[in-house]
Amino acid sequence: MTSHPAARAMRATPEGLLWEPSERWVRGTAGDVTVVDSRHPLLVWEPRLPVPQYAFPRAEVRTDLLRPAQDPPTGRHTGSTVFYDLEAGDGVRPDAAWTFPADDLAGHIVFEWFRRTDTGLDHWYEEDEEIFVHPRDPHTRVDAVPSSRHVRAGIDGTVVADTRSPVLLFETALPTRYYLPRQDVRLDLFEATDHSTDCPYKGTADRYWSWRGGGAVPPDIVWSYSEPLPAVAAIRGRLAFFNEAVDLTVDGERLRRPVTPFSASLRT
Repeated sequence: MTSHPAARAMRATPEGLLWEPSERWVRGTAGDVTVVDSRHPLLVWEPRLPVPQYAFPRAEVRTDLLRPAQDPPTGRHTGSTVFYDLEAGDGVRPDAAWTFPADDLAGHIVFEWFRRTDTGLDHWYEEDEEIFVHPRDPHTRVDAVPSSRHVRAGIDGTVVADTRSPVLLFETALPTRYYLPRQDVRLDLFEATDHSTDCPYKGTADRYWSWRGGGAVPPDIVWSYSEPLPAVAAIRGRLAFFNEAVDLTVDGERLRRPVTPFSASLRT
């Protein structure tokens, strides 16, 4: 009996790339132009990147919009030497695409979007849902679970939130985030900012607040999702704090501040 392709183990190339097939329908657009329309993408992990990228069969890419890069970068993307500029309706996007020098990935093209650079495509969709920042990792799980735990948040000795009805968000490789009812947070101690961030698993965090009390407290320490993705709908309108920068106590136990990829950006 032949196993289903998606059930096979992740494969590795001699160059250090990991890859596996995906069955998601993926589309990428530049302006009003659909540049990628693929039902046979591959997920590829580079050695020094914690999240995957998609590699698309050439037949599912508008290769007529690609030109050999005028100034291809070096030392980027695991030994890649073939880069393309994208000529879309709004002009040329340099180094927007490339190929990996791996036999397993021959005939596939990858597009910039991990850092949401100006050279990348504007919008990406998995099936009919827009995704942001990077492809979703099938080995990462995100669960939003209502709870009756007693959660208290403090900043510089001041209790800024106290609730017994949080929603706990469990995300692979990150600390648990505690999403609290708005009425249980002292928002009068914070000031709204115009900051926003995108997440492929949760959507757009469109509201942020900064601490009014001064001291060594980083800005934008509280956030909220007004319209989260359906998979985490339970966090809608709730507020969360960066565990890395506030004092959280859960059921009477003071949590240690974790060190995460966000820690460096939270330094004041």
